[in-house]
Amino acid sequence: MNKFTLSVDSTCDLYHDFIQANDIKFVPLTFNVEKNGVMEERLDEFTEYQQYVDFYNELRAGAFSKTAMLNYEAHFEHFVRMAKEGAEDVLHFTISSGLARTHEVAEQAAADVKKEYPKFNLLVLDPLTTTVGCGALVRIALQWRNDGKGLQETYDHVNSLRLRIQHFIVADDLQYLKKGGRISGAAAAIGGVLGIKPIISFDKQGKLFVRDKVRGVKKAVSYIKDRMEAEGPDEHNYVFVVHTGNEAVAEELATYVRVRFGIEPFMQIMGPVIGSHVGPGAFALGYISRSERNEF
Repeated sequence: MNKFTLSVDSTCDLYHDFIQANDIKFVPLTFNVEKNGVMEERLDEFTEYQQYVDFYNELRAGAFSKTAMLNYEAHFEHFVRMAKEGAEDVLHFTISSGLARTHEVAEQAAADVKKEYPKFNLLVLDPLTTTVGCGALVRIALQWRNDGKGLQETYDHVNSLRLRIQHFIVADDLQYLKKGGRISGAAAAIGGVLGIKPIISFDKQGKLFVRDKVRGVKKAVSYIKDRMEAEGPDEHNYVFVVHTGNEAVAEELATYVRVRFGIEPFMQIMGPVIGSHVGPGAFALGYISRSERNEF
């Protein structure tokens, strides 16, 4: 029997089959797509790869997608459902506090559920990252749960790894990040000059920033490889590659990781909530290192 329950929202970008196979409780966020002047609300709960591909093709064709923070009511309903099912110790993952206040909303909803279900004990883990970076932390928590570890020790261990996740994110069009308020207009303008590709990362507060600038995709890929040569993955051997419809570059990075480090990376397409902010054609690589982020 599991010592605790794992719970995630859809910003962790774990595939549906993985969530189902590992008994992870899941709550989808919403996103809105404006297409031909019509706004449509959708749920971030894709179950097939083609759904992701179709979403990014919509954006390429001119549709605009925007997201909203998962609200209090959705959290409360999700947590009550778990409490009714008998869940007591729960570890819940949200998006980085540097990007949204979702973790605060989750904590308040959990506290209110506990008033009605006193045995309900939920810890909210702020990953200081998102998408597959958060997904990597969930995978580690899952392994600890499978090994019989308890809630608090798993929380403490995963929490200690957050600042050792390195990120190298390359967006094809920074206007998506600008529209979402994730980077400044000045930073977005850089990308339109002579094919400049900013290398985006997370700081220690879990906020996005432009860490460097290179010209073109090939140099962006070389930059990522150079940083991995400076300090590669630690003993966890966790490397993740994610893209928004740019399979060719993602596979190039994955092949490099396999050959150079002998590690099979987790590679997948990004979900629509985070993908709405980076737009189609983006790619990213991340991994857990020995040093804290941005210190080498």
